[in-house]
Amino acid sequence: MKILIVNTYDIKGGAARAAYRLHKALLVQNIDSQMLVQNKISDDYTAITETNKVKKNLNQFRPFLDSLPVRLYKERTKTDFSTSWIGFSGMVDKINEINPDIVHLHWICGGMMRIEDIVKIKAPIVWSLHDMWAFTGGCHYDEECEGYKSACGNCKVLGSGKENDLSKRVFERKQKVFAAKKEMTIVGLSKWLNECSKNSTLLKDKNHINLPNPIDTDTFKPFDKQKARDLWGLPQNKKLVLFGAIGTTSDLRKGFKELSEAMAKIEQTNNIEFVVFGSSKPKNAPDFGFKTHYLGSLADDVSLVTLYSAVDVIVVPSLQENLSNAIMESLACGTPVVGFDIGGNRDMVEHKQNGYLAKPFDTDDLACGIEWVLNAPNYDEVCQNAREKVLREFDSVVVSKKYIELYEDILKND
Repeated sequence: MKILIVNTYDIKGGAARAAYRLHKALLVQNIDSQMLVQNKISDDYTAITETNKVKKNLNQFRPFLDSLPVRLYKERTKTDFSTSWIGFSGMVDKINEINPDIVHLHWICGGMMRIEDIVKIKAPIVWSLHDMWAFTGGCHYDEECEGYKSACGNCKVLGSGKENDLSKRVFERKQKVFAAKKEMTIVGLSKWLNECSKNSTLLKDKNHINLPNPIDTDTFKPFDKQKARDLWGLPQNKKLVLFGAIGTTSDLRKGFKELSEAMAKIEQTNNIEFVVFGSSKPKNAPDFGFKTHYLGSLADDVSLVTLYSAVDVIVVPSLQENLSNAIMESLACGTPVVGFDIGGNRDMVEHKQNGYLAKPFDTDDLACGIEWVLNAPNYDEVCQNAREKVLREFDSVVVSKKYIELYEDILKND
């Protein structure tokens, strides 16, 4: 069985890292898997990309070129919006030349291919949804407008007041393509996103299945807390609260504002310090009332493992979230998680078992959750529950076997 994983990047960004983990897990199961990417960061020979130097350099500009129509909307929000209008990437030719049994699409924006290219893929398609883009008019998260349930237009993310705007045109392009491409199985990585997709106009008639991302629990596992704090230069005698995401302080969806409010409500003691990764210290850094350590971006799993192990709790206050890598990684390292009870968070966090699910957007309850974890009399048990949840449901061996079963079922019925 020959599987081709397709993603814009190999290891840059959450979707890329999740797709790459699945690719590596399939290889461990002796599946013939390759990963095709537009922009390659790693030196892994099983991840393939354009070799022509001119085209390779052009690929660096494709994300910018793809964003040009979006830039005309001056009132747009910070939420990502992709049009996938640029052709001539050659990706579909490469896919068909490799001739896999199944093409497993992941995050394919950033100018990687046109929407219309999807219908030219000859093999059956499995498509893992890392956000809402596949079934919207271009936004990666809909900011709860739910236009995807009917037809897009008057796009909230674009700040558009027009019915026939860019989102409407992207929506109609997808409608034509998805109607023509019948052999497509949609994987909702979280139960929440799976339900959203099943209720969407664009994908409701496709076969859906809920399967998570895998994680290598031999890599992501608890590390000695004292040694981890020494490595990061963090204090041994404080309770440490971690917050991290790509675009941590600039992306409103990541909930930095809500977290700031929650931290301000926590009883001021000298016992707590705050740790932020994924962002350098902003020019006008907020005063949480606690000493704050900004660690910048982290590029490797070893750094993440030692950081999760160094802290007492991680807070993931996203306002919309699919299946957060940070939550899964932290739980695998035995560190409890606090977040809002939204999206895919409840797939991983069991309330007051391995973390705390706060009422959506209630910063009082978010503060309550942080204090509950930090002061839990059975804290060690909560940490153990965190690790066991991941071993049971998200371990790469467990999850990769479920994907293999899915591939086999598709090929059997092809």
